[in-house]
Amino acid sequence: MGEPSELVVRTKLGEYIVRKDLLYTEKDEWLRVEGDVAVVGVTDYAQKKLKYVVSVELPEVGRKVAVGDAVVSLESVKAVAEIYTPVSGEVIEVNEELIDKPDLLNTDPYGLGWAVKIRTSHVDRSKLLSPEEYASKILREETA
Repeated sequence: MGEPSELVVRTKLGEYIVRKDLLYTEKDEWLRVEGDVAVVGVTDYAQKKLKYVVSVELPEVGRKVAVGDAVVSLESVKAVAEIYTPVSGEVIEVNEELIDKPDLLNTDPYGLGWAVKIRTSHVDRSKLLSPEEYASKILREETA
């Protein structure tokens, strides 16, 4: 048997999945690097804090973005939130399925619920969190 592909973070407030093959941000986005393309979405922790996502506003393909830019707007029954890009580059694809099925962010945040793909020339890993660091961040927030 191989090593599990995810961490399960258990707190008094809930249980959260952290995938081991992704990088994370302090603002609860995940990032998967595929060559010169970064796939970005929201984490299981973020979607559980938001509750049920009811609508998604996606950026236009071709939009130039810089690290920290809000690229996707989410509306949930609880709040409005943004997905911020952890990389600079050009939006080359958006997950249009989210327009009709915004709940994919809740039901499959690391799979069918991805938000945008950004072509980038550089990923600054020093500004990103490893799965273990992100799991620790969740535990700190949940016990604060």
